[in-house]
Amino acid sequence: MAKFAAFLFVLLLAAGAAWYIAGRADPPEIEIANPARLIGQSGDLEVTIATPRGELTRLDINLEQDGRRLPVFSLPGSEPARLVRIEQDRLRLTRPIGKRDVPELEAGPLTVHVTAVRPVLFGVRQIESSATREVEVRLTPPHVSIASQFHYINHGGSEMVVYRVRPSDVESGVRVGDYEYPGYPARGAGVEGDEGLRVAFFALLWDQNVKAPISLYARDEVGNEARASFDYRVFPKTFRKSRIMINERFLQKVVPEILYNTPDLQVADPSNLLAAYLHINRELRRENNARIAAMVASTSPEILWDGAFKQLTNTAVEAGFADQRTYVHDGNDVDQQVHLGFDLASTTNAPVLAANSGRVVHAGWLGIYGNCVVVDHGMGLQSLYAHLSTIDVAVDEAVEKNGRLGLSGETGLAGGDHLHFTMLLGGHAVTPIDWWSDQWVEDRIERKLRQASPAVTEAGTAGGGR
Repeated sequence: MAKFAAFLFVLLLAAGAAWYIAGRADPPEIEIANPARLIGQSGDLEVTIATPRGELTRLDINLEQDGRRLPVFSLPGSEPARLVRIEQDRLRLTRPIGKRDVPELEAGPLTVHVTAVRPVLFGVRQIESSATREVEVRLTPPHVSIASQFHYINHGGSEMVVYRVRPSDVESGVRVGDYEYPGYPARGAGVEGDEGLRVAFFALLWDQNVKAPISLYARDEVGNEARASFDYRVFPKTFRKSRIMINERFLQKVVPEILYNTPDLQVADPSNLLAAYLHINRELRRENNARIAAMVASTSPEILWDGAFKQLTNTAVEAGFADQRTYVHDGNDVDQQVHLGFDLASTTNAPVLAANSGRVVHAGWLGIYGNCVVVDHGMGLQSLYAHLSTIDVAVDEAVEKNGRLGLSGETGLAGGDHLHFTMLLGGHAVTPIDWWSDQWVEDRIERKLRQASPAVTEAGTAGGGR
């Protein structure tokens, strides 16, 4: 009897130890990936649970708001939720939880609460863990309204608006047809005060319809969107057409150099200079322009330039912006492209100077543009200098207006020594003529920024406003 009692004691002691040890095992690890900050008319829940062998005995997810508890998932679950194993020990649950899927949601603070339970000790004991995420339900679209006046835009040219957006943390800007140009906080243009005040530069591109709709937009990260119209006038422009003769001497000059400097470019037969040239003029041009467009991602949120941009001194214009070019070889039309810049020529190896102050975002070989420098001037505005013989600046280097960037040359698809210059807005080529004009910069930009400044606004209010 004593032996049995001792055995029973040891057994109970072992069971107690096993229970204690099991209770100290790691609980499920919960990660709430989404929502990160907001829920709107739409919104997604994404929760990852790490648990041995993917075993769970309970998983409850609730939305808690104003004392109300809104269950959105509980094992075994059902549509529209999806619980899948993504690794041996990891599960992922996804479910839409926007207002359209959970009609009881109201605007305001919301807590996402997740509880996960896994079995231990052969299922005799359970270990629980919880995680929460504080978010906001935002159901009202942002508000956006124009603050500037008198907007005139040349076909192929640029403009600027000053506007207000509420709340100030939403994405906003100007939409022109299918293109969007983001707005930047007005303090980056020297206008302090209103946190919701924005500045946006935009363009009506040379190949867009002059009747393309132009409006303000604002949208938050959960899909609530607002639009607003503003007054503007478009001035149509007829772009020139030209015929460019290409001969064997030109092909022998440009094709081998570009192929050598662009090793990733594949052509069927490098010895067929005309075929290689056409591939360069079409496919490499397209790739180069896409790369140039992507450079806007590194733009500064502040205006880095001051006053009108400067055309390279003592240069003659050899080709204009958006010239429609037909390329002729041996009497046959072989290609058509659009020349998106100005060709400026003076003397061989002429110093190439920065048209305005900014920061270098590209300095090196760039396909059809040869040795090329791109300078960022802030808020999506950049300038491009191509066909250089030498480059005297490096990426991330700050440059001043009239600072030397290099020497002119004939690298890339250049038939002679000149500078190919263009302005870029939102990654798209726009005519430099606007930016070269002191009057244009004063009327389209500086006037609007002065009128948006708090001192001017307060003075206008004190006088009754107009």
